[in-house]
Amino acid sequence: MKRWVVSLFFTFQLIAAPAQQPANLHETFHRLLQKNVAADGQVNYRAFLRDSAELNRYLKLISKNPPDSKKWASTEQQAYWINAYNAFTIQLILKHYPIKSIKDIGSLIQIPFVNTPWAHKFFWIGSEKMSLDQIEHGILRKQFKDPRIHMALVCASKSCPKLLNEAYEAKRLNEQLDGQAKAFLADPNRNKISPEKVEISKIFSWYSGDFEENGGSVKSFIERHSGKKLKPKVKISYLDYDWSLNE
Repeated sequence: MKRWVVSLFFTFQLIAAPAQQPANLHETFHRLLQKNVAADGQVNYRAFLRDSAELNRYLKLISKNPPDSKKWASTEQQAYWINAYNAFTIQLILKHYPIKSIKDIGSLIQIPFVNTPWAHKFFWIGSEKMSLDQIEHGILRKQFKDPRIHMALVCASKSCPKLLNEAYEAKRLNEQLDGQAKAFLADPNRNKISPEKVEISKIFSWYSGDFEENGGSVKSFIERHSGKKLKPKVKISYLDYDWSLNE
């Protein structure tokens, strides 16, 4: 009788225990990024095509293991969604490769009322069919309100922040996001910053509200992550955005 009670107790504990993020969930994606993405963020899509079966297996794995906001740590959820956005973006490019720009895919989709690749619902997370827009605007921007995500999400274009050649992981997420913000602002092909004059990516214009959350500003974000002190009335302008493929 005692043995039966103990067995029942441990069975109940297993059922009641919070579902944890599967171990090494993003390991495959990390390996693919290390193999096919250069340190400067340039992507070898031809090589990625040869690894498309492995990429698709990873995407099926994360599709079957959606984050649980009640059981996953906030950093686990953020890392999951950033990796998902970048991995599904790569898959989208591979489906239409070779192309000159991700924006060209909009005219190839041919779905009523869908004219951009970001609005196209082409993948599943759990039981929900989703788009890249939903990940970025409906989840990451809405729930986590961290402007550094704009340096982590990569839209496969030359003016985007560089694609990190490693997967995002919960235990290093803050370090990785800080590193991406610093690298993005230091890159003269994407931002040109001096105390007197600031020419920056249009990302800062498109999402200015995200940088102004909690009393912040584009200026304070630049100062914090570039290490440069800007003059009080520094002129800020925005560079043209190059949508050509980041390969």
